[in-house]
Amino acid sequence: MIQRIQTVYLIVVILLTGVLPFWINLWSDSSGNEIYAANEIIVSLVFYVSAVLALVCILLYKNRKNQFVVNRLNMILNLFLLGLFVYRSLNLSGESNISEKGIGMLIPIFSIVFLVLANRAIKKDEDLIKSVDRLR
Repeated sequence: MIQRIQTVYLIVVILLTGVLPFWINLWSDSSGNEIYAANEIIVSLVFYVSAVLALVCILLYKNRKNQFVVNRLNMILNLFLLGLFVYRSLNLSGESNISEKGIGMLIPIFSIVFLVLANRAIKKDEDLIKSVDRLR
């Protein structure tokens, strides 16, 4: 379980979505207040669900097909979060005062990249198991 590379990728996703959004600001409003994930209930909920899905995926190490499906579900959830951030940033850019987008808005993109890498490793393991089963 721990020695597999997809577990490392999924631990990175847990750290990205479960810890990092609450330390790095997502955006700043026009008055200069920094907005973190803890300030927005829906955003924090989606980040927590994404972290829990990555943890569940680590615990499903014996069933690689379910692990693959849970990762895909997590990718869809992160795409939803990215869409929410894009919608929010388009609303922020139309304000009369200048508001800044934070680096925290890139967290879903990084987590999607690591989820894709984890799915590749899961697929590679599945192919290896199938090739070994052919030799029996």
